[in-house]
Formats: sequence, C-alpha cells, structure tokens
Amino acid sequence: MAETLPKLGSSLAVPCVQEIAKKPLTRVPQRYVRADQENPFVSNNNSVLQVPVVDMQRLLSADFMDSELEKLHQACKEWGFFQLINHTVDISLVEKVKSEIEKFFMLPIEEKKKYGQLPGDIEGFGNAFVVSEEQKLDWGDMFYLTTLPIHLRKPHLFPKLPLSFRETLEAYSGEVKNLAMKILNLMAKALGMEANDMKVLFEEGWQSMRMNYYPPCPQPEVAIGLSPHSDSVGLTILLQINEMEGLQIKKDGMWVPIKPLSNAFVVNIGDNLEMVTNGIYPSIEHRATVNSTKERLSIATFYCPKLDGDMGPAPSLITPETPALFRRIGVEGYFKGLFTRKLDGKAYIDVMRIDNQEE
Repeated sequence: MAETLPKLGSSLAVPCVQEIAKKPLTRVPQRYVRADQENPFVSNNNSVLQVPVVDMQRLLSADFMDSELEKLHQACKEWGFFQLINHTVDISLVEKVKSEIEKFFMLPIEEKKKYGQLPGDIEGFGNAFVVSEEQKLDWGDMFYLTTLPIHLRKPHLFPKLPLSFRETLEAYSGEVKNLAMKILNLMAKALGMEANDMKVLFEEGWQSMRMNYYPPCPQPEVAIGLSPHSDSVGLTILLQINEMEGLQIKKDGMWVPIKPLSNAFVVNIGDNLEMVTNGIYPSIEHRATVNSTKERLSIATFYCPKLDGDMGPAPSLITPETPALFRRIGVEGYFKGLFTRKLDGKAYIDVMRIDNQEE
C-alpha cells in the first residue's frame, strides 16, 4: 500500500460558522437558510420512540451473550442505530477526549486555521461535501482526520496537534478500533457469517474521526447542523461531548431524536456494512439539528474496510435464494465517488445496487 492516503476528494472553502455565530445576528445568512429541509423540530409524539440500548458486558458474558446478541441483531436490522453501554472503553479516557476537543474548538480561529483543509483535500479544519459555490450550507464546523492505519496520517495534521490532544486521540483511536472489531465480530456471529468475511475487510481497516462543533443559531428552525445522510462507512461510533441534544434519525418516515445516555456510545450501521451484510443491516438516514441557546459538540469515529481492498456482499451470505443485492467495488474508488457529491440521503449507496443501471 502507498505510504500516503490516496486523494479521495476535496471540499470548497467556506466561512467558519463558529466565527459567524459570534456576531450579534438576528437572522442566519441566506446561504444557511434551508427551505429544502423538513422542519428540524419534530413533534412530541416521536419522542416516545427510543433507539435500542445494547450492553457490551452482557455481549461478552457467557450467561447473557445469546439474548444480548439477539438484541444487537434486532437493533441492527430494525433501527440501524443503537446506544452501547458498558462499552469497555476507559471512562477517564473518554472524559479526556471530551475536554481536549472542547479546548481545540475554543482556540482562536488563527490557531485552528493552522490545521485548515489544504486545497484539494478533505482532511483538516473546515467543512465537507461542499461541491459548488451556490450550495446551501450546514450550520456547523468540523475537524476531520485519518487516525489509522498510522502510515496514512497526514504529516501536517495528527503529528502537529498539541501533545496532550495527540496522546489522548492516539489512545482513543486504539480503544475505539478494538471496540469496533468486537462489535463487527459479534455482528458476523449474529448474522451466521463466516468470521473471516468480516475480518479480512476490517482488520486493517481505515479509521477516521470527525469532530463537530454546532454553534448556537439565531434561527434554528430554518437551519440544519448536518444535512440528512447515511454514513458511507462500515461502522460509526459517536461520542456526544456535551449535554446538548441534536441528533435525529429517520425511522418509518419520521425524525426521531436521540437522547444520549451518560457514558454510552451511539453506534450506527454505515453504507459499507449494508453492502457487506447484503442489505440485512441497513444504514439509516440521520441529521444534526441546532438550537438558539447552546453549542453542541460531538466526535464521530468512522471505521471502514481497508482502502486497498474491495467490498461487496459477504460470500457466506450469498445463496441461490439470497443473491447479491450490491456489486463489488474497490474501497478506494467507492470513497472517491462519494466525495464528489453533496450529502443527499442514501443516494450514493443506491448507485451500488445491482438493479441500478447508473454507472
């Protein structure tokens, strides 16, 4: 494999929303007004629905494994999202991650710009999926970087972070990789997959992290923090950094808010895993909303198949009765295609379906 991350795409430079929000605004700038989006404030009758909660300790215990594995299987099939409690990642490390990310976003803009996206690249401080000057924008900033494998880290990003931030992310990256592999192996077991089908794809997988900052918004009813989309990856492990809610998922055509539990991760299925499981575990559309009172911060760790491999439905799930629903594609080519588009629901995975003639 090449020693640098292949050029996967780029995003146009846009203003820092955190800086815009510091001004005494009564209205959001026109480019952030999202008439194209459904109202971000969902009616209360959706709030009775709550994503399933899965207990990692029970999954790893001989006494409870079978019943908890069935719970995991149903959560993945029916929701594509779950909250994971007792997740085995050290809580003091999790607290350090939260504190370091808050400190990063509190740096002066000149300091953050030292980590800015370079022309033609998607990694760094800025925004993603901005492909035209006319495109409407999300009310949020991000800091995005590759964390694993180590040789794919950009030399001007990860190695240049302040020491305590770097050491904390280094430790967190390793812990979350271990957790992701445990979850993927348990999913393979729940699906009756050949364990190696999952292992060969993900063991040396590509891990990246997206830190999000959604500032308070003067008109939260017309703006959106992150446009509706399904994650293009294998698995997303999300850590909510402060207590502000904002994540909503689409369930049966309705937007359902997620109330993050203390010391839990929100885990969701990405498009790669929908392809690998041949549609049994679907990726789910979700979005981030904003509010007028307080910023919201989160960090999403994305775990993907290795970039120099290819992916498609796991061979052990394909039978004459259950033929492949998705075509095989090189992982690198898949992500290059992704980053040429703006976020648009599940439009990209639909291109991968065998019954879709678009090339």
